[in-house]
Amino acid sequence: MIEARTRTFWTTTIALSIGSLVIFANVYFTQPILPVFTEEFGVTPLESSMSVSLVILALGLSLFFYGPLSDSYGRRGIMIITMLLGTLLTFTLVIVPSFKLLLLIRIFQGVLLAGLPSLALAYIGEEYSSNSIAIAIGLLISGNTIGGMFGRIFSGTITDLYSWRTAFLLMGCINVILSIVFILLLRKSRNFKPKPFNWKEAMQNYKGHILNKELRFAYIIGGLHFFLFVGHFNYVTFLLSKPPYNLPSTWLGLLFLTYLAGTFSSSIAGKVSLRIQKTYCIAIGIGIMVIGFAVTLIPSVFAIILGLLLNCFGFFFAHSTASSWVSKRAFYSKASASGLYLISYYIGGSLGPFYLDPFWNWMGWGGIVLGCYIVLGITLYCTRALYKIERNIGGDRVEKRELSYHSR
Repeated sequence: MIEARTRTFWTTTIALSIGSLVIFANVYFTQPILPVFTEEFGVTPLESSMSVSLVILALGLSLFFYGPLSDSYGRRGIMIITMLLGTLLTFTLVIVPSFKLLLLIRIFQGVLLAGLPSLALAYIGEEYSSNSIAIAIGLLISGNTIGGMFGRIFSGTITDLYSWRTAFLLMGCINVILSIVFILLLRKSRNFKPKPFNWKEAMQNYKGHILNKELRFAYIIGGLHFFLFVGHFNYVTFLLSKPPYNLPSTWLGLLFLTYLAGTFSSSIAGKVSLRIQKTYCIAIGIGIMVIGFAVTLIPSVFAIILGLLLNCFGFFFAHSTASSWVSKRAFYSKASASGLYLISYYIGGSLGPFYLDPFWNWMGWGGIVLGCYIVLGITLYCTRALYKIERNIGGDRVEKRELSYHSR
């Protein structure tokens, strides 16, 4: 087993973090340059948003089969093959002649990019010792966040300096270099034990989790929150690229530095949820998002950025708590339960622009905020349902007693 703070721990964990960075840099690469696509290809904001949404949708749907597939054929090999093929597709986007073909390539890219995020946690659980897993997962999640920010900032900056095609070309070169580093540093699996390929069992586990209302409401909350999160960040690029703001792509890319607020909030949400009930934490996250959306209505770039910071803080605070709720409340096949949360999360994120587009066409940014408030009302209702479950079960009181015992 890989022990914490050993050389193998750092090389393997760095490899996984680099891989995660590359994956999510490519997933969100086009988000700051959506207005550029609308002008160059003559497409609508919704059609332009598909360059992000369809990748996320393909990634989410692909999570269904990578887990069972890897149970038979191993984690490391699938992660390497899918990462190489998915990132190499970036080069084809440099010469793509039409927007429809660009979207088709992005869909295939999403299917391949799902390999690493769907299997990294299983790899860590098998190869790392129990006292090193939490550290490794924390660094992996940091790679997710940093990758998303890097991809967006890089694409916005290079598009402003040169063109979006040059941005894809340079990103492709970065993909090759980092993929090689990933392959060289990632240790071969030593504790993987293949199991028979059993789709029926996997589907039965998914069905059982969906029918469990303790988990179902958490899946809805995670999916709908990411539904809003991706959607409103897509449309804020259109808001700020037009008068009276007229921000260039570089500055639109820098907007995603607001994700740092989410990195901070997700790290403290776990600690807070040990002190108070998890449903209170989810409600706090929703409340912060309500305030954040209100602040974005102030016609000032600084106010909008402040609102986005609040939204990021609240979103990740609620998201990290909802995902931990699933891992606590799943009493069998925890991996598939958490995987189903991620499936709901990514599919939700892919559908947000479809829902928000009519609000944008109707009332502009004010319509976006109205549409988001409607959905937050639904997630607040789901949180209340979870609160009733939490109150009846009393599980969090047990967790707090355990915390008190271990702190003696």
